[in-house]
Amino acid sequence: MDTPSAQSRWRYGALSGFRVLEMGSTIAGPFCGRLLADFGAEVIKIEALEGDAVRFMGKRLHEKSLYAASIFRNKSLIALDLRSPKGQEIVKRLIPQCDVVVENFRPGGLERWSLGYDELAAINPGLVMVRISGYGQSGPYSERPGYGVTSEAVSGLRHLTGDPDRPPARIAVSLTDYITGLYGAFGAVMALLVRSQSGRGQCIDAALYECAFSFMEPHVPAYDKLGIVAMRAGSRLPDHTPNNLYATADNQFIHIVAASDAIFKRLAGVMGALELLEDQRFASPLARVRHADEVDEVISQWTRSHEVMELEKLLIAAEIPAARIFTMADIFNDEQYRARKMLDKVPDADLGTVTLTGVVPKLSETPGSLRCTGGCVGRDTREVLSTLAGLSDRQLDDLEAEGVIRTATVTDRNGGA
Repeated sequence: MDTPSAQSRWRYGALSGFRVLEMGSTIAGPFCGRLLADFGAEVIKIEALEGDAVRFMGKRLHEKSLYAASIFRNKSLIALDLRSPKGQEIVKRLIPQCDVVVENFRPGGLERWSLGYDELAAINPGLVMVRISGYGQSGPYSERPGYGVTSEAVSGLRHLTGDPDRPPARIAVSLTDYITGLYGAFGAVMALLVRSQSGRGQCIDAALYECAFSFMEPHVPAYDKLGIVAMRAGSRLPDHTPNNLYATADNQFIHIVAASDAIFKRLAGVMGALELLEDQRFASPLARVRHADEVDEVISQWTRSHEVMELEKLLIAAEIPAARIFTMADIFNDEQYRARKMLDKVPDADLGTVTLTGVVPKLSETPGSLRCTGGCVGRDTREVLSTLAGLSDRQLDDLEAEGVIRTATVTDRNGGA
């Protein structure tokens, strides 16, 4: 299957016409770049000659990283050695033609290579730089190595994850990296809007721990004014009752949310227990919070007498927010995911096709799209550097021989990675 050329992939989308140089690695930086690419920005990803670390995470098929096929989608992929002076010079040749740079090295890393914001903004005053790091570009923690899960621990978010009688848990995705990548993309678009008026770029400082901490919003004033240290609550949402996971007769689980009076009344009706509305323990939202254990026990007794699919139908018919817990197999068989194009089958040079997550959010006039999957290391090095950096074939051959760049061979294109 032919791989579309680098220049033919970015034709439509809200960010069409903007060019992004992604120097990030692993998750947060590449996810930020992926969001911009999904909406039409031309994203040129620079990765190390041996390949980005994400290529060695997750599952593989035919020696190809399935994770990379998704998070590197819609991007031009070039490989060069940023630690070499010649690699740094290539970056500087690209900067005048770029609108945004995304990077997630430890603070000071780019400065040591003379690629910091001040140096690059001197070349292109309109440049927007998204800087993603564990603890930000300043402060006593800024020099610490930052990884999503450790920054999540510092944010307090990890302390809230899991059951109260067990150590803090984690979900099986790089949550804080994704949160920060999203904030980084949001910051980049805001900076581009400002640039359209001022003509000048700016630097976005996105710290992993701060982006995760922003999700702790309800617990900050509660500690300030009441001294309450939020604690893990398992499947229950504290101070909002009922809002919990309940076991069913077939050993499944269903999550039910019925905290408002109107919805709780409908729930009581479905349960055939309208007398609950006369019980002062359950008569108001605040009363239900004070008696959360009793509320959950009453609901649990009812759910344990029904199978999960029956419960879901009953509750949805009564307009009560409820859902069984979906597995990936459930998602692939679900009509809502199909109708909303959230499982998008994309052509791939090595895999034939591969299903990727669809583009969000849905824009009515300038929707995003999936145009290509992530390919092999250096797939577009030659095309991008000849077109945008003005390097000749001879220069490219010499740079590859010196170990400054890597270009894709026929074996690379057919072999994955």
